[in-house]
Amino acid sequence: MSNLKTEKIDHIGIAVRSIGERVSFFTDFLELEVLNEEVLEERGLKVAFVKIGETTIELLEPLSDSSQISEFIEKRGEGIHHIAFNIDDVDAAIVSAKEKGYTPLSDTPSRGAGSTRIVFLHPKTTGGVLVELVEGSH
Repeated sequence: MSNLKTEKIDHIGIAVRSIGERVSFFTDFLELEVLNEEVLEERGLKVAFVKIGETTIELLEPLSDSSQISEFIEKRGEGIHHIAFNIDDVDAAIVSAKEKGYTPLSDTPSRGAGSTRIVFLHPKTTGGVLVELVEGSH
């Protein structure tokens, strides 16, 4: 049994064609605050985090047509891409996931926004939901 500590829902990722076009719904209509924007060149993404309570909404904009988010939008349109859980140890989470029959998309963590460490779990093993495990905070 793992001692993995799941802290909270870290964020919900939403794929968008343009952060500039979509952020006004959150800021103007819902009157929420944009915490920060960041470009993740290695992942082909621009992200913006919108604060709501103790969690955030992560808007994901592709930087190129070859980005995974571009492919997602092409196949499914804009919308919810993943749900992320804040955890205390992503390395332990990878081991635990494998032991329990969940498939990490990588054997090692990647760098996420805000210098977090992340790993995704394949949706075929999590009931159809792409799950991101996040160590650290934005």
